[in-house]
Amino acid sequence: MGTAFEPFELSEQNYSLNQSFMKALVYYGARDVRVSEVPDPKIEQPTDVLVRITTTNICGSDLHMYEGRTNMEEGRIFGHENLGEVIEVGNAVVNIKVGDMVCMPFNIGCGHCKNCESGLTAFCLTMNPGFAGAAYGFAGMGPYDGGQAEYLRVPYGDFNCLKLPEDAQEKENDYVLLSDIFPTGFHATQLAGVKPGDNVVIYGAGPVGLMATISAGIKGANKIMVVDDHPDRLKLAEELGGIPIDFSKAPAVDQVLELTDGLGADRGCECVGYQCCDKHGHEHNNIIMNELVQAVKFTGSIGVVGVFVAPDPKAEDPLAKKGHMDFDFGNFWLKGQSIATGQANVKSYNRQLCGLISSGKAKPSVIISHELSLDDAPDGYKHFDARDKGWTKVILKPGQQGATKTQAVEREAVTA
Repeated sequence: MGTAFEPFELSEQNYSLNQSFMKALVYYGARDVRVSEVPDPKIEQPTDVLVRITTTNICGSDLHMYEGRTNMEEGRIFGHENLGEVIEVGNAVVNIKVGDMVCMPFNIGCGHCKNCESGLTAFCLTMNPGFAGAAYGFAGMGPYDGGQAEYLRVPYGDFNCLKLPEDAQEKENDYVLLSDIFPTGFHATQLAGVKPGDNVVIYGAGPVGLMATISAGIKGANKIMVVDDHPDRLKLAEELGGIPIDFSKAPAVDQVLELTDGLGADRGCECVGYQCCDKHGHEHNNIIMNELVQAVKFTGSIGVVGVFVAPDPKAEDPLAKKGHMDFDFGNFWLKGQSIATGQANVKSYNRQLCGLISSGKAKPSVIISHELSLDDAPDGYKHFDARDKGWTKVILKPGQQGATKTQAVEREAVTA
């Protein structure tokens, strides 16, 4: 894992070894990702499955690595939100067949350790020795290649592949969001304990926050208040049933209290993570957590799915460098609040959410702003990282050439 990447040269020697190659998005350093030729994945274990990737997404978590804020090794392939067609299975694979359309949870689980058997697949005890949890193409989450590529090897394919319904191709852009952000947004509401009739405040109108907005609606929440300072994202949150709260215009806590008769929200969801910023764009890893303590009522509960890291050596704040924060624990304790945190156990939710998509009761793809070819991925990263207007969610189509759809233009017209 720790060695630098050496690009493969297509020499006569390579061809004599019958080595085949594919395109993949490779990390070369901070803000330097390129589409490169790398060896095709192979079946390594009899439980493996090989998938031809038809859709893969750029995630906000990818930006932490893209920006050089993690220990991601050069030469790794990005991509943990993946969907595609099965092209080969190991001889121990029983349920998944060649030709199946499948979506892979970003968590890689073995299916048989204590945590996996308890439904805690985000914290598998065997797939990343020395740590609880593994994922595709992610810093610190094992040696597994990501799926921003033409092909992907899936360990324990029977366990880690969700076979999709017959409308998989028709609703592919919806189903691919089952790999991470739809279950993660739902997980935020689960951690927060959202129940019918609750008033909920969601910090962050990025992809996960928007999925939490949809999920709170599915659960029957009353007022769903969404905090951000990007007008285009707040507009989309409103279209999804949220009450937009622009913290650049007035303090978010004041707005939440006004909307809840001074009581505060019953539940709060943190959907941003450690790179959250104030209205001036200055990074403070504690700002949202402390605002949630203020914005959520006495005895209320908070769910945290935004990524926090330990340590964060490139942070400016001395505490943040250690992965710590200045947290208002006194008021948190006095208010009798509770907090639950952590990555989503995708397999706990993806099958049920898949059913909602298939029946037409959920359409998470409405947040997708850009479809790009794999060749256009480096440019997509630049725009998404810059938080350019309208760049809400970017998906990649490895089998296609050039951009295929841009919803952002239409959305800007609505916002104007």
